Amino acid sequence: MIPLITLDHVRSALDLNDFDSRAALQRMAPAPRGWLKRDDPAHPAAVMILVYPGPEGILYTALTLRAAELRGHSGQVSFPGGRLDPGDENLTATALRETCEEIGVCGERLSILGHFPQFYIPASHHEVCPTIAYFDGAPVFIPNPDEVAEIFSFALEDLLRPRYKFVERRRIRGVDARVPYYQARGHKVWGATAMLLSELEGRLRLVLPPGALLKLT
Repeated sequence: MIPLITLDHVRSALDLNDFDSRAALQRMAPAPRGWLKRDDPAHPAAVMILVYPGPEGILYTALTLRAAELRGHSGQVSFPGGRLDPGDENLTATALRETCEEIGVCGERLSILGHFPQFYIPASHHEVCPTIAYFDGAPVFIPNPDEVAEIFSFALEDLLRPRYKFVERRRIRGVDARVPYYQARGHKVWGATAMLLSELEGRLRLVLPPGALLKLT
């Protein structure tokens, strides 16, 4: 079986200089969002979109189910990540540190591929730097029980399959909102995590051969 998406496709997707990130993010953004603008500066933070090969060379990304005891976004699906610490050299270092601490993936087999433009998450008041990295091999996940209830994989090609996308209505801060989400391993992936996956999806669609997309269901 030949994988639909290769590492070269991912690299090409990250090299799209004129890509409309805002439009891609908005495709999976809850609307209306129901958040008031804050006057104080947002907290700098980073997340890691970790890409790695699975069976037959299919590329996956790692998602976490946040522990129910956490104060922020508890019980939600997210990427590994967190706030910039004073000891972090930069936000790339933050993403690497948080990935090591939360899911146990560290070391020389992990290489940085690039970044998406930073974007603001109103719920946590974070200005986030999305970092994309590749792990050369099958990672052995070690979840931090204080932060992570579960780690699961989602194939990058499944981002392009309509059968994994849904929309529902829910109340967010007292506002009736339209909430798009990806269905991944029995979990609803919505909010900021879905928005980042939407950016990755949009970029991949532009670099894949048109004929490849016609085969997706």
